[in-house]
Amino acid sequence: QVRLVESGGGLVQPGGSLRLSCEASGSIRRVNLMGWYRQGPGKQRELVATISSAGDTNYDDSVNGRFTISRDNTKTTVHLQMNSLKSEDTAIYYCYGDVWITDGVEYRRDAWGQGTQVTVSS
Repeated sequence: QVRLVESGGGLVQPGGSLRLSCEASGSIRRVNLMGWYRQGPGKQRELVATISSAGDTNYDDSVNGRFTISRDNTKTTVHLQMNSLKSEDTAIYYCYGDVWITDGVEYRRDAWGQGTQVTVSS
């Protein structure tokens, strides 16, 4: 069993900042790629940013230069620092992990968090 638990969402004014965190727990052997996706009202889920276990990052053009993704040394916690927030950043943010599980045998699965709401409004 693997769980991804997000924290740090909330309401912020345009131009403000928020920091999201996500911790993976359970029978984890290792976590490869981790990332953040979001789903705005009436929209499909979209990629925000990803980070490999080696620290290589990738950002959607809409957040590049404003958002920063990082991982703890444990490699099972990922953060998303969001600055200069805009109303169009309003969405539910989901944490993602490419997880190898050890549970007698090893196997890989895509793991998702339950989502955390980010609302940017004055």
